[in-house]
Amino acid sequence: MTAYRPTDPVRSLDEVRAAIPKEFSSQTGKIIDHVDDYVRVWIERSPFVAMGTFDRAGRADVAPKGDPAGFVRVLDEHTLAIPDRPGNHRWDTFANILETGRIALMFLVPNRNEVVRVNGRAEIVRDRPLRESMAVNGRVPEFAILVHVEEAFYHCGKAVLRARLWQPDEAAPTDGLPTYGAALKKHASMPEPVEVIEGWMRGNEIHRMYDE
Repeated sequence: MTAYRPTDPVRSLDEVRAAIPKEFSSQTGKIIDHVDDYVRVWIERSPFVAMGTFDRAGRADVAPKGDPAGFVRVLDEHTLAIPDRPGNHRWDTFANILETGRIALMFLVPNRNEVVRVNGRAEIVRDRPLRESMAVNGRVPEFAILVHVEEAFYHCGKAVLRARLWQPDEAAPTDGLPTYGAALKKHASMPEPVEVIEGWMRGNEIHRMYDE
């Protein structure tokens, strides 16, 4: 496949504004610098957050984080705590936080089209009382991510509506999609048969939700 080369790249924000000139004061003025009651209740109802970080070289990463609603704790109006659950042992998020300390979060609530976005500074902590308060099935997380909130705001629901995210009857069929095991075998050049790898993945989903 021939590499794509853009023919009309955008080089400045002025070009964007020229094409889409209207600005809404409600959108520029809606950002607050703390967690108020509106933002707090959304975070407490959210079972899923997308977590964006980046390293010193500017390489970005977005990681999914999910748990029963309320897993992200609002400690005060400027501080969130997110437990670290067993994952893929790549530690991309941790490495990025240790390098730059910057984080961006997007909280989803099922059956609501809007999202809540939070941006700020992050650090990794091992505060025992905090970690114990976020235990599940007796499993205390080894670490927690503290987020020091600098920006928080609601984002309109057009993207979720266009995706029909909460309309599973309209979802595209999954027939023909590669399994996780098949992708691992190809991308990681694993010698084991796909069936063996998929068995490991099923065990991973059953036995490693909260335990390593």
